[in-house]
Amino acid sequence: MLNTKKTLVIFLILTAMVSCTEIYRRHGYTPSEEQLANVVVGVDTRASVEESLGGPITGGNSTVDSFYYISSRWLHYGLAQPKPTFRQIVAINFDKFDVVKNISRYGLADGEVVVLSRRVTAGGAKEISFIKQLMGNIGRIDAEQILQQP
Repeated sequence: MLNTKKTLVIFLILTAMVSCTEIYRRHGYTPSEEQLANVVVGVDTRASVEESLGGPITGGNSTVDSFYYISSRWLHYGLAQPKPTFRQIVAINFDKFDVVKNISRYGLADGEVVVLSRRVTAGGAKEISFIKQLMGNIGRIDAEQILQQP
Protein backbone atom coordinates (compact mmCIF):
# COMPACT_ATOMS: atom_id res chain seq x y z
CA MET A 1 0.00 0.00 0.00
CA LEU A 2 2.85 2.36 0.82
CA ASN A 3 4.51 1.73 -2.54
CA THR A 4 1.28 2.54 -4.37
CA LYS A 5 0.87 5.85 -2.54
CA LYS A 6 4.52 6.71 -3.09
CA THR A 7 4.25 5.91 -6.79
CA LEU A 8 1.07 7.97 -7.10
CA VAL A 9 2.64 10.98 -5.35
CA ILE A 10 5.74 10.79 -7.55
CA PHE A 11 3.55 10.50 -10.65
CA LEU A 12 1.48 13.55 -9.65
CA ILE A 13 4.59 15.62 -8.91
CA LEU A 14 6.17 14.69 -12.24
CA THR A 15 2.91 15.45 -14.08
CA ALA A 16 2.69 18.87 -12.42
CA MET A 17 6.31 19.63 -13.30
CA VAL A 18 5.88 18.62 -16.93
CA SER A 19 2.63 20.53 -17.36
CA CYS A 20 4.30 23.77 -16.25
CA THR A 21 7.16 23.69 -18.74
CA GLU A 22 7.44 26.44 -21.31
CA ILE A 23 6.52 25.42 -24.84
CA TYR A 24 7.29 27.72 -27.76
CA ARG A 25 5.38 27.34 -31.02
CA ARG A 26 6.33 28.97 -34.28
CA HIS A 27 3.79 29.90 -36.96
CA GLY A 28 4.18 31.33 -40.44
CA TYR A 29 7.16 32.39 -42.53
CA THR A 30 9.04 35.63 -43.17
CA PRO A 31 11.97 35.91 -45.57
CA SER A 32 15.42 36.60 -44.15
CA GLU A 33 17.36 39.82 -44.73
CA GLU A 34 19.53 38.02 -47.31
CA GLN A 35 16.46 36.92 -49.26
CA LEU A 36 14.97 40.43 -49.11
CA ALA A 37 18.26 41.89 -50.35
CA ASN A 38 17.69 40.00 -53.62
CA VAL A 39 14.39 41.86 -54.17
CA VAL A 40 15.16 45.15 -55.93
CA VAL A 41 12.67 48.00 -55.49
CA GLY A 42 11.59 49.39 -58.86
CA VAL A 43 12.90 46.36 -60.78
CA ASP A 44 11.34 43.14 -59.48
CA THR A 45 7.75 42.25 -60.32
CA ARG A 46 5.02 40.39 -58.46
CA ALA A 47 5.91 37.16 -60.29
CA SER A 48 9.65 37.42 -59.59
CA VAL A 49 9.03 38.13 -55.89
CA GLU A 50 6.74 35.13 -55.61
CA GLU A 51 9.32 32.98 -57.39
CA SER A 52 12.25 34.07 -55.19
CA LEU A 53 10.50 34.34 -51.80
CA GLY A 54 7.63 31.91 -52.18
CA GLY A 55 3.92 32.57 -51.96
CA PRO A 56 2.73 35.13 -49.42
CA ILE A 57 0.53 34.41 -46.42
CA THR A 58 -2.08 36.81 -47.78
CA GLY A 59 -2.43 39.06 -50.78
CA GLY A 60 -1.82 36.32 -53.30
CA ASN A 61 -4.23 37.39 -55.99
CA SER A 62 -3.41 40.00 -58.59
CA THR A 63 -6.01 42.53 -57.39
CA VAL A 64 -4.21 43.14 -54.08
CA ASP A 65 -1.39 45.70 -54.11
CA SER A 66 0.70 44.04 -51.35
CA PHE A 67 2.20 40.72 -50.30
CA TYR A 68 2.36 39.95 -46.57
CA TYR A 69 4.71 37.40 -45.03
CA ILE A 70 3.89 36.84 -41.36
CA SER A 71 5.64 34.79 -38.67
CA SER A 72 5.13 34.60 -34.93
CA ARG A 73 6.35 32.74 -31.87
CA TRP A 74 3.98 31.99 -28.98
CA LEU A 75 4.76 30.98 -25.40
CA HIS A 76 2.47 28.31 -23.96
CA TYR A 77 2.89 27.85 -20.20
CA GLY A 78 0.64 25.44 -18.33
CA LEU A 79 -2.99 26.49 -18.35
CA ALA A 80 -2.19 30.17 -18.88
CA GLN A 81 -3.29 32.00 -22.01
CA PRO A 82 -0.66 31.77 -24.82
CA LYS A 83 1.38 34.97 -25.22
CA PRO A 84 3.11 36.23 -28.37
CA THR A 85 6.84 36.62 -27.79
CA PHE A 86 7.82 37.43 -31.36
CA ARG A 87 5.90 38.63 -34.38
CA GLN A 88 7.23 39.86 -37.68
CA ILE A 89 5.41 41.08 -40.76
CA VAL A 90 7.13 41.75 -44.06
CA ALA A 91 4.98 43.84 -46.39
CA ILE A 92 5.97 44.16 -50.04
CA ASN A 93 3.94 46.81 -51.86
CA PHE A 94 3.45 46.94 -55.62
CA ASP A 95 2.51 49.81 -57.92
CA LYS A 96 -0.18 49.65 -60.60
CA PHE A 97 2.28 47.95 -63.00
CA ASP A 98 3.02 45.14 -60.48
CA VAL A 99 6.56 46.41 -59.82
CA VAL A 100 7.89 46.46 -56.24
CA LYS A 101 7.26 49.89 -54.74
CA ASN A 102 8.27 49.40 -51.09
CA ILE A 103 9.46 46.74 -48.63
CA SER A 104 8.55 47.16 -44.96
CA ARG A 105 9.27 45.04 -41.89
CA TYR A 106 7.15 45.35 -38.73
CA GLY A 107 7.43 43.66 -35.35
CA LEU A 108 5.72 43.56 -31.97
CA ALA A 109 7.82 46.47 -30.72
CA ASP A 110 6.78 48.71 -33.64
CA GLY A 111 3.15 48.75 -32.60
CA GLU A 112 2.10 49.16 -36.25
CA VAL A 113 -1.37 48.05 -37.20
CA VAL A 114 -1.29 46.44 -40.62
CA VAL A 115 -4.74 46.14 -42.17
CA LEU A 116 -4.70 42.85 -44.04
CA SER A 117 -8.30 42.97 -45.14
CA ARG A 118 -10.71 45.85 -45.21
CA ARG A 119 -14.26 44.61 -44.93
CA VAL A 120 -16.17 47.86 -45.15
CA THR A 121 -18.65 48.22 -47.95
CA ALA A 122 -19.94 51.65 -48.82
CA GLY A 123 -23.65 51.10 -49.04
CA GLY A 124 -26.36 53.10 -50.74
CA ALA A 125 -28.27 53.32 -47.48
CA LYS A 126 -26.04 56.15 -46.26
CA GLU A 127 -25.61 54.58 -42.82
CA ILE A 128 -29.36 54.68 -42.11
CA SER A 129 -30.75 51.89 -39.96
CA PHE A 130 -33.37 49.48 -41.24
CA ILE A 131 -36.09 50.96 -39.01
CA LYS A 132 -35.39 54.50 -40.26
CA GLN A 133 -35.62 53.27 -43.84
CA LEU A 134 -39.00 51.67 -43.14
CA MET A 135 -40.35 54.72 -41.33
CA GLY A 136 -39.07 57.02 -44.08
CA ASN A 137 -41.20 55.24 -46.67
CA ILE A 138 -44.52 55.59 -44.83
CA GLY A 139 -45.44 59.00 -46.24
CA ARG A 140 -44.33 58.20 -49.79
CA ILE A 141 -46.96 55.60 -50.57
CA ASP A 142 -49.72 56.76 -52.89
CA ALA A 143 -53.13 55.05 -52.76
CA GLU A 144 -53.21 54.97 -56.56
CA GLN A 145 -50.01 52.92 -56.60
CA ILE A 146 -51.45 50.42 -54.15
CA LEU A 147 -54.76 49.94 -55.95
CA GLN A 148 -53.12 49.94 -59.39
CA GLN A 149 -55.97 52.00 -60.89
CA PRO A 150 -55.30 53.93 -64.12
